[in-house]
Amino acid sequence: MSLFKKAKGSRPMSIIDYPELTTLLMQGEEKIGHLAQGHPSWGPDNAEHWDLDQQTGTLTWTFPHMTVTAKAQVLATYSPTGGSWMWAWANAGIQPELASDSGKIRTWGQTHGHPQMLTEAVVAADDQMADTLSELALRITEATGYFRAPTGTCYKVMTYGPATVTTDDGASFTLAGDEIE
Repeated sequence: MSLFKKAKGSRPMSIIDYPELTTLLMQGEEKIGHLAQGHPSWGPDNAEHWDLDQQTGTLTWTFPHMTVTAKAQVLATYSPTGGSWMWAWANAGIQPELASDSGKIRTWGQTHGHPQMLTEAVVAADDQMADTLSELALRITEATGYFRAPTGTCYKVMTYGPATVTTDDGASFTLAGDEIE
């Protein structure tokens, strides 16, 4: 699945009522757009395979001539068919260490008095709401990368830090921050 492809201008009403969230949302949308443009050589959506090792927190993408690894955080699981978004902090199937950024979003929402969608364990969500929550989360956590990973009928929504690219000949280099974008 590619990074966000959506109609502009149609935001959930609860977001429009909060100017601070609207600003974060626009910044998150812009950052995801940059991420989508910045991954032409190894874009996560182009991988043959991906894997998340919950013990080490390492996200790995496999390509024909290289692998890319990065430390990851799970934000949520999103079920388009079920119409739900479950924050990782509330999901017993996700290691607590991998859900810490999700918990930061919850704390941020509580501290700033923002909508229940940032603080409730499960939120009703369609694709538009899932995009909105992802964009807000990317800005709140200040992550350098984003991946919406297919897992059967659901998606595991993750952020990640600096990415290490290792080619088949053993060469390795790390992309961090602005280099990823």
